[in-house]
Amino acid sequence: MAYDEVLAQRIHDLVDGEAGWTSKKMFGGLGFMLDGHMAVAAGSSGALMVRADPADGDEWVDGESVQPMEMRGRPMAGWLLVSQDALAGDQQLQVWVDRGATFVRTLPPK
Repeated sequence: MAYDEVLAQRIHDLVDGEAGWTSKKMFGGLGFMLDGHMAVAAGSSGALMVRADPADGDEWVDGESVQPMEMRGRPMAGWLLVSQDALAGDQQLQVWVDRGATFVRTLPPK
């Protein structure tokens, strides 16, 4: 299934013009990379994949709109899946993009 193009455009609108951001099609989604590390990705059905410090991510999971990311039935440590409902406004989307960006800035350069 293809990624949500509306969500992808919203993310582009937030990060375009900021240094270090690129996008890349991968795993059926569109990943947004900051200095070579994927910070967020537009998935199908308007969901957003967010890279997060596992310690912080646990406190953001609410079991409804924010859940641990799973791929092929296996949990992916350090990744969250944020539902479309939690991204209705641009400020809500900005919060999650910032969370992903904040974490990847702590990673060693690629």
